Amino acid sequence: MSREEKTQKDMFDEQMREFESFVENMKDSVGIPTFPDMKTGSLQWYDQRWITTRFIISVEGIKEFFDKLLDDKFVTTKCGVCGEIYFPPQKDCPRCRNSNMEWIELSREGVLVTYTQINVKPYSFAHYRDYIVGIVRLPEGINITAWIRADDPGSLKIGGRMRLEIVRREPEGYITYEWVPLD
Repeated sequence: MSREEKTQKDMFDEQMREFESFVENMKDSVGIPTFPDMKTGSLQWYDQRWITTRFIISVEGIKEFFDKLLDDKFVTTKCGVCGEIYFPPQKDCPRCRNSNMEWIELSREGVLVTYTQINVKPYSFAHYRDYIVGIVRLPEGINITAWIRADDPGSLKIGGRMRLEIVRREPEGYITYEWVPLD
């Protein structure tokens, strides 16, 4: 496989193997897994353990969001006291600290505020080709961040109209939402 055919994950794994070999040599010669930082020269410790992070969090207080997403509806919470709208949904109002939250359906069209193309991805996203993430302002006055379904970031216009679509993200197979340009 040529360098052009390697995925970002393959390249990362290759670099890690090279780095680990270097640290292993340092450990063999010095006796501990340390190495000098390339920029500062300060001594760095390389932990020999892998940490895989996977988490479980309760979403019972915002279960309605997921239920509605499955019904092809896009909702969030609005404080019944101060009127503040929050996205992502909140169980309690961060502003006035009460639990009187109402569910409201959000507009699915808005205006593109900003975007970026993600070329250097987190390790857990390395299997995706480059993707675009954008922030869209809804008429309700809130901003929603999501992937944008577009191949060419040059085709996007700040201020352009966008529509939110609820989709199944593969290969994981979970329901999420993304922006689609209308202009």
